[in-house]
Amino acid sequence: MIRNLSRRQALLGTSALLATPFMGSLMAKAADTADASPLLAPWPGGYGGVPPWDKFRAEMFPAAFEAAIAEQRREIHAIRDARAAPTFHNVTEPMQLAGDMMDRVQSVWGVYTSNLADKQVQAIDREWSPKLTRANDALFLDPLLFARVKGAYDTRAGQKLDAQQLRLLERSYRGFVRRGAALSDAERAEVSRLNQALASAFADFSRRLLADEESWIVLDSEAQLAGLPDSFKASLRAAAEERKLAGWAVVNTRSSVAPFLTYSTDRGLREKIWRAFVMRGDNGNASDNKAGIAEILKLRQQRARLLGFRNHAYYRMDDTMAETPANAMKLMMAVWPAARARVAEEVADMQALADKEGAKITIEPWDYRFYAEKVRKAKYDLDESEVKPYLELGNILQGAFYAAGRLYDLGFREVKDVPVFDPAVRTFEVTDTRTGKNLGIFYFDGYARSGKRSGAWATRYRGQQKLGGARNTLASNNNNFVKGGAGEPTLISLDDATTLFHEFGHAIHSLLQNVTYPGLAGTPRDFVEYPSQVNENWLLTRDVLDKYAKHYRTGAPMPAALVDKIEKSSTFNQGFDTVEYLACAILDMQLHDREEPVTDIAAFEKEALAALGMPREIVLRHRMPQFNHLFSSDAYSAGYYSYLWSETMDADTWAAFQETGNVWDKKTADRFRATLLSTGNETDRKIAYRAFRGRDPDVSALFKRRGFPVA
Repeated sequence: MIRNLSRRQALLGTSALLATPFMGSLMAKAADTADASPLLAPWPGGYGGVPPWDKFRAEMFPAAFEAAIAEQRREIHAIRDARAAPTFHNVTEPMQLAGDMMDRVQSVWGVYTSNLADKQVQAIDREWSPKLTRANDALFLDPLLFARVKGAYDTRAGQKLDAQQLRLLERSYRGFVRRGAALSDAERAEVSRLNQALASAFADFSRRLLADEESWIVLDSEAQLAGLPDSFKASLRAAAEERKLAGWAVVNTRSSVAPFLTYSTDRGLREKIWRAFVMRGDNGNASDNKAGIAEILKLRQQRARLLGFRNHAYYRMDDTMAETPANAMKLMMAVWPAARARVAEEVADMQALADKEGAKITIEPWDYRFYAEKVRKAKYDLDESEVKPYLELGNILQGAFYAAGRLYDLGFREVKDVPVFDPAVRTFEVTDTRTGKNLGIFYFDGYARSGKRSGAWATRYRGQQKLGGARNTLASNNNNFVKGGAGEPTLISLDDATTLFHEFGHAIHSLLQNVTYPGLAGTPRDFVEYPSQVNENWLLTRDVLDKYAKHYRTGAPMPAALVDKIEKSSTFNQGFDTVEYLACAILDMQLHDREEPVTDIAAFEKEALAALGMPREIVLRHRMPQFNHLFSSDAYSAGYYSYLWSETMDADTWAAFQETGNVWDKKTADRFRATLLSTGNETDRKIAYRAFRGRDPDVSALFKRRGFPVA
């Protein structure tokens, strides 16, 4: 998942994800007088300048927002009020360079709201999310500015522009129109009102969900730890100590709950922890999100109609590879029957094993992960606890670096002179090993902590561009791995290791970017997950496992026999993985591809799943009241299908490497880099993919990967 989007990319209507705010109530008298200069000044230091995190304080942001708004207004109004006839060079190009101060402030604020969201941060954001939206709308819904943009667009044929300049000009004009700049005064005012209301609603959703995710269940006896690996027990003890609790704490986040459900032999406790997790945001209390979702859906539909779209899904998909909701649904429904059928097989295997053991149970959702591990052991002589000792976090990160170096000539050197926002964050200088050129800094924030949102995501504090002087990239990965206990290493699951490689794929995409105009950097929503999903493939290559999957006690490499078992079990449990994700994506599209907004969220979820024939043994990966992708911003709304869309290209791309007989084939990697990874959105991504592969992606590669029958 990727977060944060520059103002320039937002202006063009690209669908990469904005930093998602949390909310609270303003506590900011001190903020009125706080010195905001560290936030406003260009970033000091080496590596092209880096954020001086040691100088930032939350109370600085209100004053910084005011100053950045004023500076951005001055820059944009200078472009708007120029007397010369409008052209690409005096309208579109200078707009690419405007707003640097605002970009810096908002990139830092995105880290505060996602990684450091204490009560003060939530409070400031409650006031400022709608204010920032209002200020942005006042600039980019300005009819005088739009007249300049339109003037440059209307005369484009006579301006002798190159292909990139013409694409940027056309996309910029389209972005203004899509935003509502061509509407009447009253309609533009209404669009802005809706945008502000949505900004507040998004942040309220995130705040309420964070409140539930910062709860926990305390285990107070050794008996309640039955079945849990020692390393995981140590992490639960550390979580309790961090919160000044006796015993062990299972925090209500996926990184803590999933391993508990996998290993715990206490079925009653598994159910209790599962129910707490799946009911986040849905408990009828102050943290309940259902009414907030209904409000968001209403506001989205009103805005879509005002902007000339049938509904929110059509609005969001106007600049995507899939183009229409029907095209996205066609792909999803092509996969759904095979996924459901595989779940039936998986449940039958689990039920048979439970019966054989004399458990006298019917498989329930809180049993799925537990019995899946038993079946994996029975079928492949493999269980997760056998693999995890070889997956030490630091080693797997080095494995990701190794793969990036071998494929794309990237070098990573840990540096200690870069300020960080938490002592656990690690920083690495990134260079092109062919030339020695600095490409940027990579920040790795690996651990769960209080105030940090759940899940895993990539972002960047600064994107590469050539316009106005070359800039390098400051890329960041953020995970929520459960830190090992005192003196113990942090061991991660195979799924966690895959997540690490996935998010690192986003960082690679940012670091390899080589574009002139920042407005041609952001890619369509259903492309943006593609490079990261491709990168997952190298985790389980023999080279990476042999070099970096080493036992945390002995240092011995993962035995070849264990690697073989992992490879043979690669399609295991794909029914579960596919259904829990795909049902979310289908419901997302059904929720937004309608003219009458849903008002009863609980009834919609229940009825939609029944109509799909959702297996009773599986719950949605993200139930609606906790679906941050959809309701903490617009970014993934009517776009959660993009993971499957991207995986279709990913599977076909991996097949291209396999067809060479060497998945490290440098010619293929260089072509992939030059055609797809470094070019941002300088060309239509469908055309770029065809240039790489010689055709459109073949969906059969996806079916083969998941072990589903190929039609």
